[in-house]
Formats: sequence, structure tokens, C-alpha cells
Amino acid sequence: MGGISSEKEISLESGRNIFGKLPKQRYEPLPIFMDGKGGLWLIPVKYLMRNATADIEDDLEGEARRIPYEELKKEVDVVYIALHGKYGEDGCFQGLLELLDVPYVGSGVLASALGMNKHVARRLLALEGIAVPKTVSVSRKEWKGDSHGAIVRVENEIGYPCVVKPTREGCSTAVSRVDAREEAASAMDEAFRWDNDVLVEEYVEGVEVTCGVIGTDEPIALTPSETIPTADILSLEDKFLYGQGENKTPARLPGEILERVKETALKTFVALGLKVYARIDMFVRNGEEVVVLEPNSLPGMTPATVLFHQAAESGISQSELMDRIVQYSLDLHRGKKGPL
Repeated sequence: MGGISSEKEISLESGRNIFGKLPKQRYEPLPIFMDGKGGLWLIPVKYLMRNATADIEDDLEGEARRIPYEELKKEVDVVYIALHGKYGEDGCFQGLLELLDVPYVGSGVLASALGMNKHVARRLLALEGIAVPKTVSVSRKEWKGDSHGAIVRVENEIGYPCVVKPTREGCSTAVSRVDAREEAASAMDEAFRWDNDVLVEEYVEGVEVTCGVIGTDEPIALTPSETIPTADILSLEDKFLYGQGENKTPARLPGEILERVKETALKTFVALGLKVYARIDMFVRNGEEVVVLEPNSLPGMTPATVLFHQAAESGISQSELMDRIVQYSLDLHRGKKGPL
């Protein structure tokens, strides 16, 4: 948990919830913290109660024990990755664990990378006949060379309103709705603070839904949830702050539309090669068309995450869901040929 991405605080929340909810009769969990430079530390359980990752980092040289990467295999049987965002969810850490021959939960290197790169994922999904938002990618080179020309291209291909976001960020980081040309430059500049490629997509109106998928050979879609933002764009606070956002499980949609959402989530999971568990974010447009925004290959596992609500609809407790995730992952790693 922790890490070096913009999502490290959510990662800490996920990590301590996983640590607390893993069934102790089956597992002996070890809290391992990744610091801001990528170093791994076995931390005392009491550190899990710290408010922020910075509070933990301040005391690492005290009671925590540094774990060199090459020693990780001696410490653990399997890594439950609670990292989110760059270097933890995008295939980088998965690749390291593959080299170390340490089993880990969730998707492998390629699927993790695809899931993090919204532009590439959408291109692949479109090839599979899955609806995605109309999207334009703008590189830093193009923006620096001719920002006016880039804005004109966006206006011609997308128009207003549109949504600007970094290609490889989560938790609504630097996501902006743009309604007119005079707002575009500041939104693009903010997104470029986080990545060298920025997406501009059509503003999709409709019901925002999210659907968890779990399993390996025959994955199943859980009950879809409806996410209700407090503004035009779902914010970080809507997603994770208690009492801020509103989620409804099941989503308030007709039964046949809920089934279509589940089918689309499954198709997306398979098309991108995702494994074990993921959450697929979508919109239902015009009451019937399901449009995929993005997959989350390591969805948040905070106490308030909708994934737990969806599992509960199927009679699966938080502890049982985590147990399944570990067991599915171990089965996959036992049978793999080369990297997962």
C-alpha cells in the first residue's frame, strides 16, 4: 500500500481495509508500505492508523523494517496489491513481481497496462464492438508546438461540452469539464501536469454506472451500481469521502438494461485480458446505450467501495470477496506459462 502515484492516500485506505478484513483463520497478513521512492517497508500494525502516507514515511526509520526487492520472496507467499495508479496498477509493479517469481492478485502486466491507458483501452474496445466515448488524444509535443491548433482540432472532432483528463490517472485527478474555448487551455495545462498525453472526450450524458467482475475462466459480473455525482464530473470526494457522494446498488435502471450493463462489463473484462477482479465504469446513454469509460484493474478496496455493495447483493461478504481474490490469483499463477 502507499506508493508514488497521485492515488497513494486511497491506496493506504484500501490497504488497511484489506489487512483488517482478510480472514485471519486462512491468512497471516503483513502490512508492507511503499514509500515515495518505491522502497518497501514492513511496518508495525499501529502505523496503519496514521492519517496519511506522509505520516508513515516520517517514522519509517524508526520501527519499520526495509525489505529489499530481492528479499520479498522470503517474506510472503502472495502479494495483495493495494497500490493504485502509476507504478502500482499499470503493470510496473506486476512486472517486478514476475521477475521476483512472487504471485500477486489481479491482472498481469499487459492487462494492467492496458487498463491504465484509457486511450489504448478505448481503441481496443472499439475494435471489439464495445461503445466508448468519442475521444481525441493530444500529446505534449503537439500542445507545446501549436496549442491553438490542438484546440481547433478538439473543437472540430469533439466540440463542447467536452471532458479533459490525463491518459493515465485515476481518482478523477485533473479531470475537467470544458464548456467553451476560453476554458480549454487551463484544463489542458492542468492535465499535462500529470501525463505527457491528454484525452479530450465527448461529454456523455446519462446514468453513470459501475460494475464489478470477478473470476478467471468463467468470470461473473456483479450487480451494477449507480454513481450519483454532486457536480457535472464525479470527484475524488464523491468516490471516497464518507457522506459526500451517493451510490445506489442496484442501479435505478430497468432489469434488461442492468443485464446489458453486466454483459458489457464482462465483454470489456475479457477483451482487455483482465484477470481475477476489476471494476468497469460506464454510462447508460439515452436510456439504452452502454458506453464504457474505463476499466479499473485494481479497484479501490476502501470500506465504502461499491465493489463490496455489489458483492453483498450476491451474498458475498468483504472477507469472502478478498479470500476469493487471493485464491483465484494463486490458481492463475500456478498454471501460468511465462508472465501472467
